[in-house]
Amino acid sequence: MISEKMNAALNKQVNAEMYSAYLYLAMQAYFNKLNLTGFVNWMNVQVQEEMAHAKGLYDYIQERGGEIVLDAIEKPEQNWNSPLDVFEAILKHEQLVTSLINNLADVADETKDRAAGLFLQWYIKEQVEEEASVSGVLDTLRMIKDDAHALLLLDRELAARVFNPPVIG
Repeated sequence: MISEKMNAALNKQVNAEMYSAYLYLAMQAYFNKLNLTGFVNWMNVQVQEEMAHAKGLYDYIQERGGEIVLDAIEKPEQNWNSPLDVFEAILKHEQLVTSLINNLADVADETKDRAAGLFLQWYIKEQVEEEASVSGVLDTLRMIKDDAHALLLLDRELAARVFNPPVIG
């Protein structure tokens, strides 16, 4: 059985992961307006990943006999000035998510929930990968600056990204 404190913290993270998907949907719409289909694809993969992260937490709560409590999802930002602006916002958001996951690990430690601690190791590793992926695109965008040709080459590269359903836990 899962403690009330761990259950509440995990439910809060389900909401945060759903918000992330919602945010990436807004970003996907932004790139769609710019007709940057590779960026649209990259965001679509992000949406699917965030939904999978939320579902993994949801399933874990149920597996441990916890109670699912779904809350309202906050409205995301919807206005950006450039692809660089979007990816700077993504990195900042992913750093926030990393801190949230680390806080969950702290709750697992505090409540001596070894099972939750083990489960959360996957999310901790995933956040390292998320930040590295975003940083790579961000570094390229910073190099590109206002070079439209280079932006289109990056767009083509981002079109190749494919969603691979994660095996969580």
